[in-house]
Amino acid sequence: MSRQKLATALLAAFLLATAVDLAGLLADVRGVHQAAKPLLMPLLAGHVAARGGPRLLIVALLFGWGGDIALLFDAEPAFMLGMGSFALGHVCYLFLFKGAPMHRPLGAAYALALLGTVALLWSDLPADLRVPVAGYSLLLTVMAFRSSGLGMYAGVGGALFLLSDTLIATGVAQWPQLPAPDFWVMATYAAAQCLLALGVLGAGAPATGEGTAGARRAGAAPRAYGERRTPL
Repeated sequence: MSRQKLATALLAAFLLATAVDLAGLLADVRGVHQAAKPLLMPLLAGHVAARGGPRLLIVALLFGWGGDIALLFDAEPAFMLGMGSFALGHVCYLFLFKGAPMHRPLGAAYALALLGTVALLWSDLPADLRVPVAGYSLLLTVMAFRSSGLGMYAGVGGALFLLSDTLIATGVAQWPQLPAPDFWVMATYAAAQCLLALGVLGAGAPATGEGTAGARRAGAAPRAYGERRTPL
């Protein structure tokens, strides 16, 4: 199998696993979710690797996988571990976005969204999670803002990641939730990671010197959350 066909097959497998996961959440069959969720990021990382994408993008996705695994466990230490793993993934994304243009009006909008969200959630969050959640939210918001400089795919991916984790935070704060809240968290999260990966691949990862352009030159192929958390 050529690398291009392998990349296509891995992306198709990622989309299929995502559909199975979301169907399991809608049907309230937790075993399906627990089996499908751990497959998502490794499949997406495999797609990136098969396309000759930057190693730092693969690392970012694998940190996401670590967060996914941790948040399958309904306990505060697992929540903190998962948040930390996702935070390391965001740092990787920020290095990938280095050198991309900044849209300052969008930055102001993200800053207002961050301040408003943290202010509204603050008193409803468990006391020992307030500072960690606020710090993580700052890092995530910066990542979402910087992703917009890499184009539409990455920009929408960053925004969806922010939305997904905001939904998680409202659950931790025990705010009223949408029907099937885990479905919406996973739908926005899976779309976010996929769009971020495709955005970085499409941009050729200019900051790292790796990615699709480098792959072509080398002759390679072309281009968190507390699930149904109990009160803490």
